[in-house]
This record gives sequence, C-alpha cells and structure tokens, in this order.
Amino acid sequence: MLRSMYSGISGLRGFQTKLDVIGNNIANVNTVGFKKGRVMFQDILSQNIAGATGPDDGGGRGGVNPMQVGLGTQMASIDTVFSAGSPMTTNLPTDLSIEGDGFFMVTPDDGTTFYYTRAGNFTRDSQGFLVNPQGMKLVDSGGGTIQIPLDTYASYSIGKDGVITTVDDTGALDTPFTIGVMMFNNPGGLKKIGNSLYEYTLNAGAFDDAPDTPIDATTAGVSIISGQLEMSNVDLSEEFTEMIVAQRGFQANSRIITTSDSVLEELVNLKR
Repeated sequence: MLRSMYSGISGLRGFQTKLDVIGNNIANVNTVGFKKGRVMFQDILSQNIAGATGPDDGGGRGGVNPMQVGLGTQMASIDTVFSAGSPMTTNLPTDLSIEGDGFFMVTPDDGTTFYYTRAGNFTRDSQGFLVNPQGMKLVDSGGGTIQIPLDTYASYSIGKDGVITTVDDTGALDTPFTIGVMMFNNPGGLKKIGNSLYEYTLNAGAFDDAPDTPIDATTAGVSIISGQLEMSNVDLSEEFTEMIVAQRGFQANSRIITTSDSVLEELVNLKR
C-alpha cells in the first residue's frame, strides 16, 4: 500500500484533534478563568532509503546525505496556555482575581483534598463559607477554610495581599483570615478535571514541593483583586484563523488520500 495514504490519514487525525481543541476554546470564550489549549505536531520516524557516507580522506569523493521518506505526522503535545485573561469588574466583594501566576486553592472535604483554579467567582453559603459554584470551600493561608458569618461580622473587605479585614457590631477590626494561593514551576503540568478546576501532577512542581500547603499572596508575589474576575484568555480572531488553517490542512491531507487512491486504481487497471 502507498505510504502517502497512511501519511494522509495521520494528517487527518492530527487536524481533527486540532479542530477539537479549537472548538473547545471557542465554546469557553466567556468562561471565567478558562485557559485555552493548543496542539503541537511533530513528524513520525522516517524510513531510511539509503544511509549517509562521509567524504574520502584523500579528498577525491565528497560525502552523500541520507535519503529518507517521512511516514506522516503525530501530536507532540496539547498545551494549556496560561497567559492572563482580561479582567472584568463586578464590584462584588467575593469575586476575586489574581494578578500574577498563582492559583486559588479549594477543598471539597475540609482540607483532605485540594484543587486549584483561576476562576474567582466565589460566594458565601448559608454558613458564611466562601465557596465556588460547586460548593468547594476557599482555603486560607493556614490550610483551613474561610468563614465570615453575618451574625459575627457586620462587614468585611479583602485587600490586595489577600488579608480579610472584618468589622463586628461594635466597630472593632480584625484580620482572621488570609486567602491562600499556590504557585507552580510548570502550570502546564496541572491536569484539567472540569468545572474550571485543576488537579496536581508530579510534573507541575508546586511551591516548596508542598502542593497541600497554601501560601499567602505576599510570599507568592501576586495580588488578589476583590470585585474583579479574570475572564477567558481565548482570542476569537486567533481561534478562527487557526480554524481556517486546520480546515485547509484537513482538506490537503484528504486530497493526498484521494490522489493515492487514484494511483492505486491505475495500478489495478494495468491488467485488463
């Protein structure tokens, strides 16, 4: 069978995956804290037709380059791009965004399991806990959860350092909580698990190799902005351009298959 046909098939598979990633990016263009993906390709191992030879030491004959035929393409990686998204002002005190490379930490079981997110659309539940839309509690810098009940505090505010300042009924000020964050050497090593959440993997490289130990914003070198959300970093103009490129690449590879089929048809019809 012609090698070109299988090369075309590998190209179809690759560009189909690229279209899948682009479609997911566009679907999440308005998702809070979403980070877009991109597909990178690499060639498959080439088949050697003839090897290379070096030049003669006497200077008579020169060297000859190897002859190889490529066998198609394959995906090298599907990367998550962690560039900053555009800020959207909401003026809600529980809406938070991070200026910098940190992640909020949330827990579904009061500190046994931790997940990470850039989506700061938190609310207060009936007990005063700051929770995300799935009910997971926001973690403070001490590893606990943040609870601001109305029967205890009259008002509160969140500073850029993540410190929550509360005011009780007597007007006394207190700073009972500091929002915890986490930094990673390689954010691309985090695993997406849906609901704008990430799960830690060994290739992410958490701060001090302690993914379960939150740090404060000052230590992380980031700022926490109250009343603001980080929106998706998807650029529609870029995505539609990449969609055109992927579509044309898909069409070109399908033409390889149809051309190879025509050649095979001619071979079959040599004997009539």
